[in-house]
Amino acid sequence: MRQFDIIPVMIGFLLRKTMYDLWDNMFKVVLVNLGFVAVTAIPIFLPKLAAKFVDSLALEIGLSALGILLCSVYLASAALSLKSISDYGSFNFADFIKNLKAALPAGLAMGGFVFFLYIVITIIIPFYLSIEAFVGLILAMVIFWMSVFALLSFQFFFTVYARLSSPADPEKRTSGRSLFKTFKKCMIISLDNSGLSLFLLLHNFAALLISVIFAFMFPGPAGILLYIDEALRLRLLKYDWLEANPGADRRKIPWDALLIEEREKTGVRTLRNFIFPWKD
Repeated sequence: MRQFDIIPVMIGFLLRKTMYDLWDNMFKVVLVNLGFVAVTAIPIFLPKLAAKFVDSLALEIGLSALGILLCSVYLASAALSLKSISDYGSFNFADFIKNLKAALPAGLAMGGFVFFLYIVITIIIPFYLSIEAFVGLILAMVIFWMSVFALLSFQFFFTVYARLSSPADPEKRTSGRSLFKTFKKCMIISLDNSGLSLFLLLHNFAALLISVIFAFMFPGPAGILLYIDEALRLRLLKYDWLEANPGADRRKIPWDALLIEEREKTGVRTLRNFIFPWKD
């Protein structure tokens, strides 16, 4: 772990740009969130509905797994679409549908991982804790902290897949090797930016709590995905600078200089700009 850095300059600009982008694209963000809420109903309600007609634990688990996979594919498509907002662009409904095909491999991979993590948390860890021996406690603690590291790392998964996984070659992007590299890149980014990773996780948890108040319509999953994409996009400026300046001190990144162009594109708004933009 090379550094545990949270750069105030970069974080401040990240929060501001994300807020502007969310406000400017609120309708699209709400629509994406609405679709996700509809898809989420599958793993939440379908297994319970099926249990009323068929008494089968395997069927319930299977339907839950199917729902998780569908939610994951949806989020992967959302990440591919929201990337354009982070890049000062936009997307439409046709783009989102088109991205569903490209998002399928990543969605299935992450959906499978999330289901496995769910099994680990709900079954495996309680099983080891139930063992009346010191070794059971040790194994439960090891698995728990591995799960925490997984959460810190793979919160970047959809964004890394959308932004760094061979975007110019769709066939390479959907290969198993590319998906493995995506998981690997997530871990590298998390370890090399541990402070940012922890900050993002805490921020996203807070955003999730706020989303409950607005029935997950805003900022919701789409807002969280956009925030992660904005964070990764800005963080990549660091690596571009380090590549152009070999031997430079990694702990002294000139964020003020790196963000000049970004600040010019984003601008600064007042409360009046937000509420009455047509009066400027």
